[in-house]
Amino acid sequence: MCIVLKYGIWNVLQPQAASVNALRAAGYSPLSAMILSARGMSDTQDANNYLRCNKPLDDPLLMKDMDLAASRVALAMTRGEKIAVFGDYDVDGITSTCLLTAFLRKHGADVVSYIPGRLEEGYGLNPIAIRQLSAEGVKLIITVDCGITAVSEAQLCKELGIDLVITDHHECKEILPEAIAVVDPHRPDCGYPHMTLCGVGVAFKLASALCGSQEEVLRDYADMVCLGTVADVMPLQGENRVFVARGLELMKHNPRPGIAALMKEAGCVRENVTASSIGFMLAPRINAAGRMGQINLAVDLFLTDDPQHAELLAQQLCDLNRERQEVEQEIYAQAVSMLPQGKLPEAIVLADETWHQGVVGIVSNRLAEEYCCPVFLICLDGESGKASSRSFGGFNLFSALTASADLLESYGGHELAAGFTIRRENIPAFRERVCALAAAYYAGDVARTQIEIDCAVPPELLTVHSIDSLNCLEPCGSGCPKPVLMIERLMIDRINLVSSGRHMRLRFRHGNQYINGIFFSATPQTASIEPGDVVDVAFNAQINEYRNERTVQLNVLDIRPSCAAPCSPESAGYVQLCAGKLTPEIANRLLPDRTLLAAVWKFLINAGGPLDEYPMCLCRKIVRWSGQPLSLEQLLTCLDIFHEVGLLQLQKQHKNIFILPTPGATKADLTTSVTMQRLLHAKES
Repeated sequence: MCIVLKYGIWNVLQPQAASVNALRAAGYSPLSAMILSARGMSDTQDANNYLRCNKPLDDPLLMKDMDLAASRVALAMTRGEKIAVFGDYDVDGITSTCLLTAFLRKHGADVVSYIPGRLEEGYGLNPIAIRQLSAEGVKLIITVDCGITAVSEAQLCKELGIDLVITDHHECKEILPEAIAVVDPHRPDCGYPHMTLCGVGVAFKLASALCGSQEEVLRDYADMVCLGTVADVMPLQGENRVFVARGLELMKHNPRPGIAALMKEAGCVRENVTASSIGFMLAPRINAAGRMGQINLAVDLFLTDDPQHAELLAQQLCDLNRERQEVEQEIYAQAVSMLPQGKLPEAIVLADETWHQGVVGIVSNRLAEEYCCPVFLICLDGESGKASSRSFGGFNLFSALTASADLLESYGGHELAAGFTIRRENIPAFRERVCALAAAYYAGDVARTQIEIDCAVPPELLTVHSIDSLNCLEPCGSGCPKPVLMIERLMIDRINLVSSGRHMRLRFRHGNQYINGIFFSATPQTASIEPGDVVDVAFNAQINEYRNERTVQLNVLDIRPSCAAPCSPESAGYVQLCAGKLTPEIANRLLPDRTLLAAVWKFLINAGGPLDEYPMCLCRKIVRWSGQPLSLEQLLTCLDIFHEVGLLQLQKQHKNIFILPTPGATKADLTTSVTMQRLLHAKES
């Protein structure tokens, strides 16, 4: 069996018996209590605070400059001045724009909304838009979900006699724009207790400051705040948890016409809508409007009161999303074909004249997940290009772009997603710079792909009632993720392909118990599994409803070989070895004895050819094959020793490792290895 792991390391949390018992005594189900305990909840108060969806909202005026922003907007409303709400073309920007526009119109303001064309103008406040709004008689521009880096644009507003109020949630640079008010929870001098608000969250706070009642604004616009918060992957804690819970209730029971139409067209059952529904079904369709250059479809969808018009707009958005998917696949195939052969760089930087600016961000994210590194895709137009980038493994994009600012014309965003413009001639230097930054960040990292598992559970605990009890954790998303569980030593009983062979339906057996599962975007070939294999399974538990029968189903996230002997994912010692920071204790832990070296070598020789593996997967295979304990750090040490004495070729690249035994090489003096000598010396010192 040669299983291809999606995640190199499984971090399995451990519930504490005392806290599980305390939570069960408070009324939580056994499974919910285990998950909450594993996440650090020691008692009922901890759990209730973590899950609470009715927390009082903090005063908007606690936010720096909010009083100035509200005062200037109120003055414009009193004077009857023309106001422009200037937003962004993603879900957060669209909902921010529509919330504030609808609120101001409801209260009698003369207001227009403006979202720049992604392809023509790009992200954020720009001179073209400012001059156009000035010509239309706009006296006040309010930015939402953008503007925090618009220093020169703020100066242009001042020259044209337009007042500017900025509301944003992105990272600040050292110099803030000169505006009437700059409202951003990331301002170093802000002090607002919730820094994780998204753009629509800040727009909500401005509307609430104007209204004087957060409850009134939430009652009318919780759905928009919910959509933007989930789509921008904000942590569902604190105020964000309130926003999403209230928004989901509004969407279930009294959705505005546009949202009702979109849910219906997307096949999202209104009564069952969740944060996951937004992330996977609704948000991509809303985003398609901005990505494909038809932003007005989404804006009109949120602002219309006509159900029939809403249905037409929803259909158009879904058609546009299908078109976006086709373009995405084309760009993805082109980008993969452009990757260098052999060892991949520590960061992927690619450029092309034909790519669609609105779609490269999705492709960047897909490549980052697949190749386990930050990705920068640049759409060239003449001598300059606009780029979208996505992070991987915590690499801070905003910091990387700041460190490369001398090579860029402009940039913005945050640590996980960012955009920038660059001159064509600077791309090679930029590639070299970010690859060096990524190499330094990932130094010594042997497995960047990790999955966080709440706890291992016995199969007997997977009942319909038990899975239903997990609803107490909703809404689930960033900061309060859907529970990930694990069962060890399940036998694969049956494999069936579905959806034209793109996915697998699995049946597992544990003793006399059978459990069904679905593994999306995987086949027996890509996962290298077959009936009879004994495996550990990581999954989300869900209820499958078919012909009025409800059964438990595993939404499989990953599969790995089961091991009878210990197989530790510990790698800290190896990182210290690579960094030249050995201690006698670490050296003693890493130094392999003859038996261990022989077991690893025999496995490699018996494999019969080159191996291209995830390090942790290879480690588990050797343990399963040999029956001997082995840690990841010991395996990597053994491989370095073999490589240094010429027994094999070794390449470490991103999430996997390439091993090729040297033809004809069967013996070598392992004590001549530099790694072996360092370990022996450190052990004796």
